[in-house]
Amino acid sequence: MNKKFIVFLSSRKSWTLPYIIFSAIFVIIPLFLIVIYAFTDDSGHLTLANFQKFFEHPAAINTFVYSIGIAIITTLVCILLGYPAAWILSNSKLNRSKTMVVLFILPMWVNILVRTLATVALFDFFSVPLGEGALIFGMVYNFIPFMIYPIYNTLQKMDHSYIEAAQDLGANPLQVFLKAVLPLSMPGVMSGIMMVFMPTISTFAIAELLTMNNIKLFGTTIQENINNSMWNYGAALSLIMLLLIAATSLFSTDDKDNSNEGGGLW
Repeated sequence: MNKKFIVFLSSRKSWTLPYIIFSAIFVIIPLFLIVIYAFTDDSGHLTLANFQKFFEHPAAINTFVYSIGIAIITTLVCILLGYPAAWILSNSKLNRSKTMVVLFILPMWVNILVRTLATVALFDFFSVPLGEGALIFGMVYNFIPFMIYPIYNTLQKMDHSYIEAAQDLGANPLQVFLKAVLPLSMPGVMSGIMMVFMPTISTFAIAELLTMNNIKLFGTTIQENINNSMWNYGAALSLIMLLLIAATSLFSTDDKDNSNEGGGLW
């Protein structure tokens, strides 16, 4: 037994051991506990009452739907602003300095709470009222780097022979973009959507700071229930959010597979 263990430690497979332990402690066990708490009551008996409470509580459902709406709006705005920025950064004719790429990624090095507090101070300085508009602005400001970088990375690695072929066939710049560049960059767009949509729908700190806690998102509802020791109901809400995120991930994976099967071009 000791010899097998020593052989295992000396092999490359042992390199995965720290990651397995980390994943088990901080990912698998917490998810397992969420499932257990979601399907049990305070006495530890199996029940669906936590989910029934959610579906019978209009305020919770409205908060859930509103959070999805905010996440969709934030994601769309990030696409509209992030794609042109990523295209400019990846275009050697328009951007000859790698410094611009670093400047766009630089905000990711700062803690999200620090960035949000800075946004609150900025709004206060210009006497801009905090509310839904400030919330969307804060969401976009915090998460747009996660949209820019995947698209930029995809555009950088794109095979430009397709673009040259389209130009040789007489396609104008708009047609080249719609028929070649956009389809080939869709994997980056889908990655950006996932990296923006998922944290947006689950965040609560940004909403609390930029709306003075006047607007509640689904993450805020979960936090309040956990803080009030309503572990079972909070776990059920967390599981519902996780299922939504999992469904979004599966949808994104299917889109990528379809794109790859089609060669990435229309």
